[in-house]
Amino acid sequence: MKNSIPNTAKISPSDFVIFGGGGDLSTRKIIPALFWRFVDKQIDDKSNIIICLHKKTKLETLLNLIKPHTFNSIKSDETLQKQWNKFHKLLTLITLDLITGDGINDLTLLLNKNSNKKQICIFYLAISSNLFETTCNLIRKSNLNSLHSRVVVEKPIGFNKVSAIEINENLYKTFKEEQIYRIDHYLGKETVQNLMALRFANTFFENQWDNKNIENVQITVAEEIGVADRISYYNEYGAIRDMVQNHLLQLLCLVAMEPPSYFDANQVRDEKLRILKSLRQLSDDDIQTGQYQGYENEFGKSTNTETFIALKVNIDNWRWAGVPFYLRTGKKLSTRASEIIITFKNKPHNIFSKLKDFDKKTDKPNMLIIRVQPNEGLKLKLTSKEPGPGGMRFFPSELNLSFNETFIERLPDAYERLLMDVARGNQTLFMRLDEVLAAWDFIDPIVDKVQSKPPQLYRSGTMGPEDKILVKNNHEWIDPKE
Repeated sequence: MKNSIPNTAKISPSDFVIFGGGGDLSTRKIIPALFWRFVDKQIDDKSNIIICLHKKTKLETLLNLIKPHTFNSIKSDETLQKQWNKFHKLLTLITLDLITGDGINDLTLLLNKNSNKKQICIFYLAISSNLFETTCNLIRKSNLNSLHSRVVVEKPIGFNKVSAIEINENLYKTFKEEQIYRIDHYLGKETVQNLMALRFANTFFENQWDNKNIENVQITVAEEIGVADRISYYNEYGAIRDMVQNHLLQLLCLVAMEPPSYFDANQVRDEKLRILKSLRQLSDDDIQTGQYQGYENEFGKSTNTETFIALKVNIDNWRWAGVPFYLRTGKKLSTRASEIIITFKNKPHNIFSKLKDFDKKTDKPNMLIIRVQPNEGLKLKLTSKEPGPGGMRFFPSELNLSFNETFIERLPDAYERLLMDVARGNQTLFMRLDEVLAAWDFIDPIVDKVQSKPPQLYRSGTMGPEDKILVKNNHEWIDPKE
């Protein structure tokens, strides 16, 4: 496999320490991401990957868990199989009890043996947030933190604003803000990155990116699966805390933010913060919740936890005044897709409306569809003339940039980009604490409203309950299509 990574993208030798290394996140996402970065030579053989497990586990057992998520037909590719075997040499397993601290001396000895004082050490907390404090205390008391250390924490960062503050105060006992990387994998997806390039590297779209030209914005994160073995967690958090507080609000910020002066971590995050602080508080009419039929049977008793939520959000600033942002997410919907749809205002006057064969169905506004997952890409919906004689007959057409078709070899996973950004010390795609707290300022009052009324039941395999929000504005949901 050829190395297409520029020298500027390479990282210094690093130690990756994964707490909760035997968990789902580690085996499905983190370790496979590190493997592919090793294949592309971003990670060299001087780096170390230390996997901390609660129970003693053989390397072969762990590799059997990782392998299906790394490369499904790895045995059939001789080159990749060789890389896979070389990658094993970077891995070290340590049995570590985060509660009692048993095993922390093994980690300390290993880091002191492998690393020099300047080697970057990345601690990935792939664990429940209620273990953050204990784990950070172990790191601090064992003198494992240095100026070159970084810590990665997963969402959800808190259950509300109060708990978010408490979690971060515990992080601050060991790490400084510039060492903390609050990860949201949606921000590492290629299409999301291209959204910023689309806006700020081209004049065409940015000149149209305001309330004079845009009718509405829809952000949909739909999942076909239910809650499965996450039901205890999910019943406590619900769709709004699990998805809206982080993923959907971050996507909204990237769509709506003003151009930063430079593509710099703090300038980008300053602009996202301004959007979060400009969000108007929602009324009851701006919120719709749902629960898929059968959820209560899975949980074992009656519950008002929402598995679907739709919101109408307004941003109170000059650029977006009057433009509704519609957000929705749900479980057991008819498709798995994450999309941002920008619907532009229709033309003020149609010069073709008096033609004899004019079809009103073709008189539709332009749309920009940003497909975040799966089949990442961009589509621009246009109206075109049908070829051939016979007058001006129109049909809907599209300009299509499919990343899967353009990048035939392999499209890197979001975790690959984000982990390499951590190693390089680039915090642009990670949330700053004030962003997290501003998001909770918006979400907490919505949670209070949601908990006061039961969700509407909907059938699995649909796109949720019948709309009660968009119809009031003469809009309708545009469902994701393959």
